[in-house]
Amino acid sequence: MVPHLITALNGPLLDLEKKVLEATPTIERWFRLEWQDHTPPFYCSVDLRNSGFKLAPVDTNLFPGGFNNLSPEMLPLAVQAAMAAIEKICPEARNLLLIPERHTRNVFYLQNVARLVSILRQTGLNVRLGTLSDEIKKTTVVDLPDGQRLTLEPLSRIGLKGRRLGLKDFDPCSILLNNDLSAGVPDILKNIHEQYVLPPLHAGWSTRRKSQHFACYDDVVKKFAKAIDIDPWVLNPYFAAVKNVDFNARVGEEELQETAAGLLKKVAKKYKQMGIKEKPYLVVKPDAGTYGMGIMTIHDASELKDLNRRERNKMSVIKEGLEVTDVIIQEGVHTFEKVNEAVAEPVVYMIDRYVIGGFYRVHTGRGPDESLNAPGMHFVPLAFEQNAIPDVTAKPGCAVPNRFYLYGVVARLALLAASLELERTDPDRE
Repeated sequence: MVPHLITALNGPLLDLEKKVLEATPTIERWFRLEWQDHTPPFYCSVDLRNSGFKLAPVDTNLFPGGFNNLSPEMLPLAVQAAMAAIEKICPEARNLLLIPERHTRNVFYLQNVARLVSILRQTGLNVRLGTLSDEIKKTTVVDLPDGQRLTLEPLSRIGLKGRRLGLKDFDPCSILLNNDLSAGVPDILKNIHEQYVLPPLHAGWSTRRKSQHFACYDDVVKKFAKAIDIDPWVLNPYFAAVKNVDFNARVGEEELQETAAGLLKKVAKKYKQMGIKEKPYLVVKPDAGTYGMGIMTIHDASELKDLNRRERNKMSVIKEGLEVTDVIIQEGVHTFEKVNEAVAEPVVYMIDRYVIGGFYRVHTGRGPDESLNAPGMHFVPLAFEQNAIPDVTAKPGCAVPNRFYLYGVVARLALLAASLELERTDPDRE
């Protein structure tokens, strides 16, 4: 069933959709050639924002949760994509160890783990869950509200004098992380012998930076835009990074304001050039981190000067109680899509290089220029199952399937950027 979607697909974005649909053969060949030179992450999710004049990613997650929010009709696609990924990595793989986040009381997250386990088992793998949680000292069974059960086991070093990672009686070929390593890489995950760790350890937030990702995305979009003759800005948010910020000590505050002022001026100039009447805004967030924590929306750089104590505390600490020292300031992209009158944004999921589905993140209490990744959000599955093949004969603005093809193209650009990012930040790169 297609969700009742209200959208602002007009003006430049209608032109973009028309160009993308007409260039479908060129686009698919372009991606095919790019994937000959680059290896996609095992999986990925991308948050998109559609302003009616711009469609751009605002976040790319290399350890995606939320698989439980995908439409059940998409599971066969997910299984096929996972098979393709595993065949490339370890064709003879039999055992896979999945390492989830430490928290064991978040039911929604655990339902995501259960869905992920189901997908992987249907590829012919024996899948078991090894946890980094200090609370779990022995095999622990967790019952979920829908009747499913998860068995969590403490990780251990096994075989070859403790050089491999596994469980007491389980020696996996591959290790899949669904833990973003915000708190750092535990010693137990280091120096593993002849086992594939997916994604690689340097994809974790202890080393990864959003500014590095969007620098790679900038390179990808420029190349793509040239291939189909579009303005790269309609797919690409401006951004800038500021290091050594301490919100509580008010260190780096002046540089933060100056950078924000310059970026707002740049966005306003582009709006004027494009004839856009909306008011520009920026999103300030940690350069490393997830879960929608430490995010602030501003319309004027002066708003960064007079933060109250509550706002400073909010911006200074994120997941795992980590202090924020580096931030990214990103051009805000309005979302003018609504599901049942509530503001919505699409989130697209991929395994290997394939789009496997997605959902709308919906928030009844947020506006079009605010983050929707906040308490009170809910999810509505994207209707990819209706028909994932674009109809080039349909008029631009056709909700199904052309809209979702456009989402998939932009999400795959972010996926390609993530591939470049992992290559460029690989500590073993020669």
